[in-house]
Parts: sequence; C-alpha cells; structure tokens
Amino acid sequence: MRQETGSTGHIVLENSLSLPRPLANQLLTHAQKNPDNEVCGLIGRDENDLHNIDYYPVSNIADDTAHRFEMDPKQQIAAMKQMRDRNQALFAIVHSHPDAQATPSSIDLERVEYDDVYYLIISLNTRGVLDMRSYLLKGSGMQEVELLLEHDD
Repeated sequence: MRQETGSTGHIVLENSLSLPRPLANQLLTHAQKNPDNEVCGLIGRDENDLHNIDYYPVSNIADDTAHRFEMDPKQQIAAMKQMRDRNQALFAIVHSHPDAQATPSSIDLERVEYDDVYYLIISLNTRGVLDMRSYLLKGSGMQEVELLLEHDD
C-alpha cells in the first residue's frame, strides 16, 4: 500500500483506489481480531458525497472459515438495506486470508460476481505487517489496482 498525503476525498483514480485511513484501519482491525478465520464485509459509498463511505462487516458462514468466506445472506441483505438508507451503493467487497497472500485464491476467482466493485483482500500471513490489496474484475481474471491511503492532515 502506498500512502497518499492530504485528504482528497475518496476518489478512484485510473488504476488506483484511494481510501480514508480510518476506514482502512477499521478493515485491518476486523481482520486482526479474527486471525484464524476469513472475515468479510461490504463497503458502501455515495457517488455524490465521497465522504459518505462505510464498512459493513458480515459474518462468514462458510464450512471452512479458515480458507474461504461465504457471507451470511440475512446480514448481507441487511447491509445492502443500510447502504440504500444512507444513499450508498455497493463499492467494495472485503475479505481476509489468515494464512495466504493478499491475492485472489482459486476459490475467490470462481466466486467473483460483480464487475463494477473493488475486491479488497487483507493478508495476515506476514509477521508484524498486514498486507491489503485491491482488485477489479477484468475479463476472466482479477487485475490489481494500486491502493492509496489518505492522511487526515
């Protein structure tokens, strides 16, 4: 992750994604609090008010939560309703890899459904340093998008 100085709003630049640092910290904290399981959630954002962006954690109900994620359908629907109530649309899907790199797994690639949202993957596979990367669906694969963190100067 490259850090960006100055708050520029949550602007998506060509081949890059800019996230506010507090949101990135919230995502990383969620993963750290559940180091043995893939955590997952959704990010909603208002296209007309870039400061209106929120993370919605969703429980992982997969049979093997250490190696894959499956969002609880009721919580996912509730998160989408909250987004709608806050004038937000689905912006990103987030999940972690407790013991793998922050790259899409073969299971992740099989389950990609949205071509107009970002996919954020957090790796807990490194000691002392968390790795978070961003991807977009391109054709039949995923393309990494540079992830920038904004400072709250």
